[in-house]
Amino acid sequence: MPATPGGRLLIAAATRMRTRLLLLTTALSTQVAARLGLPILLAQAVDAVLRHGENGWPVAALAAVLAAGAIGETAGLLLTVSTGAHGTAWIRMLTVRRLLGLGPRSPLPVGEAVTQVVQAAPQAAAFPTQAAESVVSTVGSAVALVALYIVDWRAGLVFTVLFPLTALVARKFIAEATDAEARYLAAQTGMATLLVNALAGARTIRAVGTLAVETERVVAPLSDLSAAGHAIWRIQRGAVWKIGLLMPLTQVLVLATAGLDLVDGRISAGSLLAVSGYLALASGLLDQVDAVLGLANARAGATRLGAVLDEPVIEGGPLRTPPPSGAVSLRGITVRRNGIAVLDGLDLEIPDGVSVALVGATGSGKSLLAALPGRLADPDGGEVLVGGVPVRELHLPTLHDAVAYAFERPVLPGRTLHEAIAFGRPEISRHAVEDAARAAQADHFVRRLPHGYDTPPREAPMSGGQLQRLGLARALARPALVHVLDDATSGLDTVTETLVSEAITDRLGRSTCMVVTHRATTAARCDLVAWLHDGRVRALAPHDLLWADAAYRAVFAHTDEKEQPCAWA
Repeated sequence: MPATPGGRLLIAAATRMRTRLLLLTTALSTQVAARLGLPILLAQAVDAVLRHGENGWPVAALAAVLAAGAIGETAGLLLTVSTGAHGTAWIRMLTVRRLLGLGPRSPLPVGEAVTQVVQAAPQAAAFPTQAAESVVSTVGSAVALVALYIVDWRAGLVFTVLFPLTALVARKFIAEATDAEARYLAAQTGMATLLVNALAGARTIRAVGTLAVETERVVAPLSDLSAAGHAIWRIQRGAVWKIGLLMPLTQVLVLATAGLDLVDGRISAGSLLAVSGYLALASGLLDQVDAVLGLANARAGATRLGAVLDEPVIEGGPLRTPPPSGAVSLRGITVRRNGIAVLDGLDLEIPDGVSVALVGATGSGKSLLAALPGRLADPDGGEVLVGGVPVRELHLPTLHDAVAYAFERPVLPGRTLHEAIAFGRPEISRHAVEDAARAAQADHFVRRLPHGYDTPPREAPMSGGQLQRLGLARALARPALVHVLDDATSGLDTVTETLVSEAITDRLGRSTCMVVTHRATTAARCDLVAWLHDGRVRALAPHDLLWADAAYRAVFAHTDEKEQPCAWA
């Protein structure tokens, strides 16, 4: 197998399932061996009967071979299903872990990622079993052809002359069908991506009245899907009648040749039965048309998954000792996206225990900068340190304990709201969870839910602001050295935001806090403001001092909050 991402995935899957594949190959070999033994044993039994001779041992051998074949077939079916299921589960888990590990750096849209996990994983997992079945079947058909020559070489020669015509038709069918199948899968993936994106923005679509337009956009790939599907049908239609004509013609001519040999006394009646049996087995070479097509589809699925699995994930360092402080240092930071430097040689020093607001125009790299201390992203150049320790050298669990995040649009994983708040830290007690929820102004609405903190998230209808408060509670429940709030209060009203900010001041007073914000009031509550412009820190100073600059005020020009309460802490 070539050293491609897809090839490496298939090799890994086959290696992981080698015991099952060995058992499957043994079962399939037993089944094929039994099929190969049946024609000659049947021929001997018939010839013995016609000669009025002893036929006890051929009949007994025939029964034994039939039993062995049945056992092999049953075992092969069970092992095929279990091996495929085991491989699918492993590949899906591997893909999901890689997608989650890549996070926002994933090269796939959500819809395509779902398609990969749901559709491409079973395709790739089927490759080892399909390959085993194809190899055993091909070897069996080759042995049957040799046996056909041994029983009646003239019949074998006729088969050898005519079979390549059918094989050429089959080869053309495989090439054309593989291309059409790839186009069909590409159209499916594109449609799934458009649908997922539309569902994510369903409220906006409904609000602005573009339902018909979006529906047309989502179903636009149907024309490509239909064209690819019809192409597959046309290819199958063109190949089926040709193969359906050539294969029976080959079989008729082979049997006619064997019949003439029987009439001329060159073979016995039993040998004619053997020719018929081996002809059917040798014709199994044509069954490899479907097998090869299946292998091509499996290889295509593995290639699609391999491209994802080949994406580099962030690897942790060897240090398991927590940093001595929450001081954050960003030195010469450069981050490029699509070839453009979003952050360009940025330097920023945040002392331990200081709250810093990250402000700037849209696209200035605030969230990207905030992602660096916890290694949600890595810079292309420069160094990030927490407590004087390079974050690349920290063991990832140690880093995650040191840096906690709250986001603008938090997701609530877990079976209950308690698990959602304590997510990733199952040792957090109920008391600590409730205390964090109270600080985030979430406790009162959680307690009004049917099962309080034991309510499943999907059964807890919440506004965007309530979701943000639960996300803040999750961050506050973690005694981290650095807390990063990425626009985590943007959905809160002014009164609630003030209460939450006061609680954050009380709870995180000794922690370093990085706050991405578009609100002047939020920036005013922080000790310092890091004003980002053109990929660098234009100024680092208290909000009150920066407010005198008209360019700084223009950063907040599109917000309704121009009042400036007293500085945070």
